[in-house]
Amino acid sequence: MSAEQASGVIPIHGAAVAAVLKLLASQNLMTLATNRADGRPLASTLGYLNDGLNLYFVTARDSEKLRNITADPRVGVAVRGVGAEGEAVGLSIDGRAEEVTDGDEVRRLNDRIVARSPDISPWAPGADAVAVVKVIPEAVEAVAVIAGRSRAQTFSIGDPEREVQGVSYEPSAVARLF
Repeated sequence: MSAEQASGVIPIHGAAVAAVLKLLASQNLMTLATNRADGRPLASTLGYLNDGLNLYFVTARDSEKLRNITADPRVGVAVRGVGAEGEAVGLSIDGRAEEVTDGDEVRRLNDRIVARSPDISPWAPGADAVAVVKVIPEAVEAVAVIAGRSRAQTFSIGDPEREVQGVSYEPSAVARLF
């Protein structure tokens, strides 16, 4: 048994990626936890867009969230959804956050927002008043309902963009995590 398996953390696999992507696509709010300078956590509920396993959000440039992330990029994220038997119903993500400064990436994200929710206006983060932030997951704890009971499994991520390559999922299908 490897050290990862002994700790309960295993590398993420295709079925888990599919379940996580399904849950992320079905929701639009997350709770983000950042670390204040004095060590106290700051939890904020905000909208997000996922691109694969990476999460993006917009925040005011003068926000406490951005100050905290600039000082300490380690973050925690929680996303809660509802699912059928065997599907992910909640996620807890440990990762790191960084500001997106590439204009092409910001435009691509705006296009994805419009495609996902044409009834809302894009983030329009071109102004100096807001920042686009990317959360890159390092570990994901997924909770699924199995035989009527919730069961959690923690997965290490590695490269989140590589992990989603070649993974397809049917949004209406039951995605087995375990």
